[in-house]
Parts: sequence; C-alpha cells; structure tokens
Amino acid sequence: MTVKASVSLSDQQDAFARRLVEQGRFSSVSAVVQQGLELLREQTEMKEAETAALRALIEERRKGPFLDEDESSRKIEAIIAAKKAQYGL
Repeated sequence: MTVKASVSLSDQQDAFARRLVEQGRFSSVSAVVQQGLELLREQTEMKEAETAALRALIEERRKGPFLDEDESSRKIEAIIAAKKAQYGL
C-alpha cells in the first residue's frame, strides 16, 4: 500500500534528487525520497539495537565482580599482550 504525502524539499535537496533521477540511479524524485527514508529507518533501528546491546552489557557487568584499578589494568594489559602475540608483534 502506498500513501501520498506532500513533502517540502530545499532547492539543494531537489536539485540533488533530480540529478540522481537524470543519472538513471532512481526512477523518480519520489523513489529518491523513499530510499532516503528507508536508510533513515535502518539507521534508527541499528542505533536502537546498539543501545539495547550496550545497556544489556552494562547491566551484565554491573552484576559481575567489581575490579579495582590495579586488577583492571592487569587484565587489560593481558588482553593487549595476547592480541600482540596473535599478530606477531
């Protein structure tokens, strides 16, 4: 199902969209706008998923043991050393 909507574009946006149509990349200005909205939807969903994953990771870490600064530094140095060894550095 499609919905007709009136959209205002700046002169620069209109020129860009028309240039894409003239180049044959899109069949119409409407198709350009639809693609732009689709990209924005995908980007928004990706950011929401990343935020949810980060929140879950933070919550998981909050439930785990607390590391003091020295212990944390030792663990980080060990991870860095392992990665360097993995790459032969």
